[in-house]
Amino acid sequence: MAKISLGTPTPLHWVLLAPLQLRTPSSYALFPLSTTQRSPPGNAGRHTPTNEQAGPSPLTTIPSSPSGSRVTHARSRPESSHRRDFGRRSTAAETGWCPQRGSCEPGVTMAQAFAEVLRLPRKQLTKLVFPLQELERHLVPDTRPSLRLRIFDPRLEDVAKADAFFTATERHRIEYLSSAVRLDHAPDLLRPEVCFIGRSNVGKSSLIKALFSLSPEVEVRVSKKPGHTKKMNFFKVGKYFTVVDMPGYGYRAPEDFVDMVETYLKERRNLVRTFLLVDSVVGIQKADNTAIEMCEEFSLPYVIVLTKIDKSSKGYLLKQVLQIQKFVDTQTQGCFPQLFPVSAVTYSGIHLLRCFIANITGNLKTDDT
Repeated sequence: MAKISLGTPTPLHWVLLAPLQLRTPSSYALFPLSTTQRSPPGNAGRHTPTNEQAGPSPLTTIPSSPSGSRVTHARSRPESSHRRDFGRRSTAAETGWCPQRGSCEPGVTMAQAFAEVLRLPRKQLTKLVFPLQELERHLVPDTRPSLRLRIFDPRLEDVAKADAFFTATERHRIEYLSSAVRLDHAPDLLRPEVCFIGRSNVGKSSLIKALFSLSPEVEVRVSKKPGHTKKMNFFKVGKYFTVVDMPGYGYRAPEDFVDMVETYLKERRNLVRTFLLVDSVVGIQKADNTAIEMCEEFSLPYVIVLTKIDKSSKGYLLKQVLQIQKFVDTQTQGCFPQLFPVSAVTYSGIHLLRCFIANITGNLKTDDT
């Protein structure tokens, strides 16, 4: 395969990771296996553990990866009172580990899906867990330093542990909590909170559904119609942290979007990180620039997540990644310097994003933090 750089827009037609049949008949390599049974109608949110027995620990042979995690903090900037225009148009269980007590009760399997991931060939595993590092192989040597690949670089063992936080059990409930149109209607919680914002149809709800795919009982509404999310939706992840699905800006945004979102971002005291989603197919748009300016102005620590990476050729995706990385390096102060490419279809990058969330909420200490 020919090496390419930023100035070489050669399309290389390629799918990030094709479906793979695993050892169990109904398993699917990119669709995490649930460790809980689906609740019958009327019992949404109630979790019934399976009786699957944990197999041999796959983590005994997990190789370590280079470290270098760090978190940047935004510099203070004066607040502005002007209204913004957002473009609105009218495995761990197999090692006996779990978040509640540091060890799981016998017979409870929490991250069997990641054990299946560890059986993948090395290249396929890298595509699935570390998609940015997989893209690095196709860069010419002099352009590789421009990508921030290993600022957050956990071991596979840490990634497996993070999956446990997103797996519901009787003792560790993951559920939709409530919705709010104003901050004073939001649940009063002390646990750390992360929120996801982005343009309408960028894939926020689909991404959150993918994050919670290990707990399919969690109801995350996804619609093909842009602008479906009209309220701030709060999801409780046990006693550890909260995930917030924000309304999309741009097309069909709620009339009170600016007041709702600005107030939340400025005044929510337990908000520890904002995830700003950018469509990797179209790149940073005008409305995205407005959202980035808002995060910078409010001195919010935020992260850029590139969605829909399964929809582009490898060459086009590389070009977009390099352009957005350059933007982050030269035009932002509060943005985490490493990008997080993800796909809610192939689940590429989902495991790493779970690990990053568990880390920044203070629930998982990796070796490099």
